[in-house]
Amino acid sequence: MTLELRVNGTTQRVDSAPDTPLIFVLRNELKLTGAKLGCGLEQCGACAVLVDGEVTLSCVSSVESFEGKNIVTVEGIGASELGRLVQDAFVDATAAQCGYCTSGLVVAVTGLLSAQPNPDRDTVREALAPHLCRCGSHPRVLRAVEIAAGGS
Repeated sequence: MTLELRVNGTTQRVDSAPDTPLIFVLRNELKLTGAKLGCGLEQCGACAVLVDGEVTLSCVSSVESFEGKNIVTVEGIGASELGRLVQDAFVDATAAQCGYCTSGLVVAVTGLLSAQPNPDRDTVREALAPHLCRCGSHPRVLRAVEIAAGGS
């Protein structure tokens, strides 16, 4: 079935079964490999994308449910001033170790700061709670959020 998706500002036509999880369409058909398949159960956050500005996990939801919505992947985050600010803050705070969770965290922080430009630490922790990092870079991620919030 041919579906139309709006991804990173461009309309894309994909030939996919409507029940295929969005992450597989992004990675396999559109070659946007920034979102990672971690748990496949919406429990780790590695697959996060923005959908109409909201942080959305893409590993379970069917691609057909995203038709007519604006999807932004980590590859498209830098198109906005806020997204570039968040990416730079992650670099400045050295907020990535292995990098597997980083794209999901960058997406989540961009979504958070878009909705709340100056969140307190409890709000940040709550927003990032669905995002697992096994390397232990959480303190640096929190520092990156502070840097980005200070610059927004």
